Amino acid sequence: METFRAFSPEAIRYLSDLKKNNTREWFAANKASYEAHLKEPGKQFAADLAHRLGELTGHSHDSKIFRINRDIRFSKDKTPYNAHLHIALMPLGRAGQPPMWFFGVSPEKLSLGCGVFQYPKDALTTFRAAMGGSMGSDLISLSAELREKGIRIGEPELKRMPPGFEKDHPNGEALRRKGFGAWIDKDDPGFVTKPDLVDRTIAEFETLMPVYHLLSQVR
Repeated sequence: METFRAFSPEAIRYLSDLKKNNTREWFAANKASYEAHLKEPGKQFAADLAHRLGELTGHSHDSKIFRINRDIRFSKDKTPYNAHLHIALMPLGRAGQPPMWFFGVSPEKLSLGCGVFQYPKDALTTFRAAMGGSMGSDLISLSAELREKGIRIGEPELKRMPPGFEKDHPNGEALRRKGFGAWIDKDDPGFVTKPDLVDRTIAEFETLMPVYHLLSQVR
C-alpha cells in the first residue's frame, strides 16, 4: 500500500466549517465530506504513523483515533462534535505505564506530543519513586533543554511536595508532577496538507525521543 501523503486542504476547511456549524443537522448534511477528507484518510495516516514509530523506537505501536462525537454528559458545552482530529499512538507489550505519542490538528494549530500525560494511582507511586532519584534530576535537566528549543513543557500539577518526600528535595520540580509531556506546537494547521506528512511528523517526533527514552525507564 502506498504511504499516506497528506490530508487535503478540504480537511482543514471541514474542521473550520464544523466549528462554525457545530450541530447534528449540519454534520449529517456534510457527513460524506467528513468521511472522505478526515475519517478514511485519518485511518491510513494513523496506521502509517504507527508503523514508522515502530521503526523509530524499536517497539511496535498501535494507534487510536479519538471519536468526533463529544461526551457532553457532564459538560456545560453541549456542542456535539469535536472540531479537531486527535490521534494517540501507544507502544505495545511494554511493562508499566509506557509513554505515548499524540497528534492533534484543529483549524487553528497542530500539536505533537510525547509523554505519560497523567499516571494512574499505582503507576504514579512508581513514577514518584523514580523521580526521587537520579532520574528526577535527568527529567529536570531535559525539561530545561527542551524549553530552550521552544518545546512546551507544562508546570508541575502540585504546589506542594507529595507525602513521603522532604519539602526541600532537590528534585521537587519532578516530584510535584502527576505526569510529564512535551509538546511541539505549530500555528499553521496547513502542515498536514503538505506532501510527505508521515516523514515530516516523524522528524518532529525525533525531537521528543529523549522524553520517550526517559519515561520508558519508569517501571
